[in-house]
Amino acid sequence: MDKLDLELLEKIADLHGIPEGSFNIRKDGKSIARASGADAEILPRRDGKEGIDIFVRPGVKNRSVHIPVILTAGGLRDVVYNDFYIGKGAEVTIIAGCGIHNDTCGESRHDGVHTFHLDEGSSVKYVERHYGEGNPDGKREFTPVTRVFLKKGATLFLESTQLGGVTNTDRLTVASVGKNARLLVKEKLLTDGDERAVSRFKVKLLGENSTADIVSRSVARGRSYQSFVSDLIGKNRCFGHVECDGILLDSARILSTPKIDAVSPEASLVHEAAVGKIAGDQLVKLMTLGLTEKEAEDTIIKGFLN
Repeated sequence: MDKLDLELLEKIADLHGIPEGSFNIRKDGKSIARASGADAEILPRRDGKEGIDIFVRPGVKNRSVHIPVILTAGGLRDVVYNDFYIGKGAEVTIIAGCGIHNDTCGESRHDGVHTFHLDEGSSVKYVERHYGEGNPDGKREFTPVTRVFLKKGATLFLESTQLGGVTNTDRLTVASVGKNARLLVKEKLLTDGDERAVSRFKVKLLGENSTADIVSRSVARGRSYQSFVSDLIGKNRCFGHVECDGILLDSARILSTPKIDAVSPEASLVHEAAVGKIAGDQLVKLMTLGLTEKEAEDTIIKGFLN
């Protein structure tokens, strides 16, 4: 890997070199480094598709798996299918994410389809970061699909971050949540210029006492466009909460479309949405401390997205 590769890996996965334990590093459509540890095994897919199968053994505690993707070639469309099989009672952090450096005027695109199968009582923190850089006239696009199947008592915490340089994103998350299982989502999103970002969630709360908590924080600048669509279905005694908060600047646009479907009379489903500009008194207060208007605005945005 060269200097550019290492810089991208640091930005999307906090890596400063080859990680310890189990990992798979993918570059420009190919796996360039892979290793399996005692707690997790990473294998090529058995169906011939591009991608990997990740098996985390039952009972594993406090382990991490890194599976970052980088694209440095212009005009490339990378499609990958990754399946995760998390053993009963296991607890693991999976650090993914994709960084695109496109110096051409063409399109570079990554389509990642990730499917999570969590066995009873298992817990996963999945960290996904998207980042783009390069020629301002080039395109850097992501269309991630995340499918989630949670068995009894399982928990998936999905942390998704996109804070710059991505021309177009269309993110779809589909989940089925079983008895006493939990889906927790924290999304952070920043768009600028003519960038476009779509986030779609379809979550079925199937089991008794199942839970979903989806929180999105976004900032839209320039002429960018964002769309947040949620479809929350409660089919048992369950609790579902969706919250979408956005800050709108310049000539940008944010569209929030909620849908909640209480199939069971014992389902409790809540949706909250708020979009607005930065309060003037907040800017004034920070500017009295010596910040410029731009510095004050950036400080407020940073605090909002954290």
